[in-house]
Amino acid sequence: QVQLVESGGGLVQPGGSLRLSCVAFKTILSINTMGWYRQAPGKQRELVAAIRRDGSTTYADSTKGRFAISRGNAKNTVDLQMNSLKPEDTAIYYCMLDFRAGGQRYWGQGTQVTVSS
Repeated sequence: QVQLVESGGGLVQPGGSLRLSCVAFKTILSINTMGWYRQAPGKQRELVAAIRRDGSTTYADSTKGRFAISRGNAKNTVDLQMNSLKPEDTAIYYCMLDFRAGGQRYWGQGTQVTVSS
């Protein structure tokens, strides 16, 4: 069973930075896409950023220019560098992966990010 373990969440002031990390375990197949989603209270889960096997990336409009996603050399890790954080970035952030486009997605347990003064 695929396992995703996230780390790096916490409390930060507006304008601050955080770095989220995710490691995937028990991935026998080659990972296609890894990414980060977030869910704020009362809202649907939404894409934050994703990176595919070929290195191409997708960002939500709200995070472009502030967040940067990257994958490790081992290809089973993904980081999200978050800069210029805003209160509206407050949410639980979930790591995700799939093995093919449109295929089953696997999720981590989530890590809380709170942006508040």
